[in-house]
Amino acid sequence: MSIIRRTAAEIADALATGETTSVEVTRAHLDRIAEVDGAVHAFLHVDAEGALEQAAASDARRAAGAPLHALDGVPIAVKDVLATEGLPTTCGSKILEGWIPPYDATVVRKLRAAGLPILGKTNMDEFAMGSSTEHSAYGPTHNPWDLDRIPGGSGGGSAAAVASFEAPLALGTDTGGSIRQPGAVTGTVGVKPTYGGVSRYGLVALANSLDQVGPVTRTVLDSALLHELVGGHDPLDSTSIDQPLPSLVDAARRGATGDLTGVRVGVITELSGDGWQPGVMTRFQESVELLVKAGAEVVEVSCPTFVHALATYYLILPAEASSNLAKFDAMRYGLRVWPEGRPDASAEEVMRATRDAGFGDEVKRRIILGTYALSSGYYDAYYGQAQKVRTLISRDFEAAFAKADVLVSPTAPTTAFKLGEKLDDPLSMYLNDLATIPANLAGVPGISVPSGLADEDGLPAGFQILAPALADDRLYRVGAALEAALTDQWGGPLLDRAPELNGDVR
Repeated sequence: MSIIRRTAAEIADALATGETTSVEVTRAHLDRIAEVDGAVHAFLHVDAEGALEQAAASDARRAAGAPLHALDGVPIAVKDVLATEGLPTTCGSKILEGWIPPYDATVVRKLRAAGLPILGKTNMDEFAMGSSTEHSAYGPTHNPWDLDRIPGGSGGGSAAAVASFEAPLALGTDTGGSIRQPGAVTGTVGVKPTYGGVSRYGLVALANSLDQVGPVTRTVLDSALLHELVGGHDPLDSTSIDQPLPSLVDAARRGATGDLTGVRVGVITELSGDGWQPGVMTRFQESVELLVKAGAEVVEVSCPTFVHALATYYLILPAEASSNLAKFDAMRYGLRVWPEGRPDASAEEVMRATRDAGFGDEVKRRIILGTYALSSGYYDAYYGQAQKVRTLISRDFEAAFAKADVLVSPTAPTTAFKLGEKLDDPLSMYLNDLATIPANLAGVPGISVPSGLADEDGLPAGFQILAPALADDRLYRVGAALEAALTDQWGGPLLDRAPELNGDVR
């Protein structure tokens, strides 16, 4: 098997036994990027020189017998919303074009300390606003399963890089489903950790109370390995939880044995029905049956306020985003545009011209919506009411987790739609996050595991598992058990069925 087709855990084993070197592995992935990324456009910036230097340092440590992290030498891609010292960080926006941070995000610092070569920065919806990665100022990413379709959003670049074998691991961020939803439509595994379980320091914030960094991988075990590496308390992040992570790798390995005896699985009534693609629901129901065969007890749970989650999210997120994006004022860093023919323009006029040129339509739309929701006379009617509903959603989770250890649903209502299909219908686009948003509002962890291919179009569907806050290990146990059963049923990983990519030709 080609080294790029192996999982991160398998690559780590090959490095440990001396079968290959980090330089060889990293060069193979850089060659793959050069071969297919012209068609996929998963990356905004590739750091070939830096990645190979980091790989050579990993090989030197191994040769010297120095203590190594389990993933030392395994290359990784990083979503372009995370600060990387010496590498561009644009957040998919023209307003930050050319900005090179003077520091690393905490998660990036942990990657470097553990010896993972960073291949580059992945494409994303501008400032993580979108469900399709079509709102990147640098052009859309394409789904490796069908280059005419979206790879999900906002982290479509990370998911597409992993699905197209350009990287064995990636980091993404999840504000309303931006790791899990791309995972579902690209046949990859995506995890949103408990809010505060992974440091947000160095993450360019979209919505502070919702954003969370997490892993994007091809297997549940790989996600557990990466999650354990980047997780944990960080004094630089005031929202970071000062509590050790449960053993996620052990949970994944336990789940892979296929025994879920004693685990109660709650099927969320509100996350199905009209508007859900039949093929997605069929794969979901089959996956629930596999959990039953593994020994799990399945119950139905109702979370009535989940039907209000989408409206709640699209008041809270724009409000926080409008505040966060106020710092891009053309005065301190980033793009600066002078009004044409106005060398004596005021600071306000320069700011207006810069934001007009630097922000895309979706970002402007959400800034306007958020500013309105926070304005005098409307704060209590909109933002205040949304926060009250958010509390009710958290209470629904608490009641549901009193009946079940984990909750399950399809990750997204449909498979990947075609590029351009929903650009003129933002409300239809927003509906793609229907199943993922409640977890962000409540701060609970979630994982998306591939559940198979929908009958209608042969494209991947995802199975979402949610757990109580700080019980991330439950995600890995149940997710690994389902993954093992499905992989056995399929006769191999789902991505083995993906069309072969070769440059601009599939």
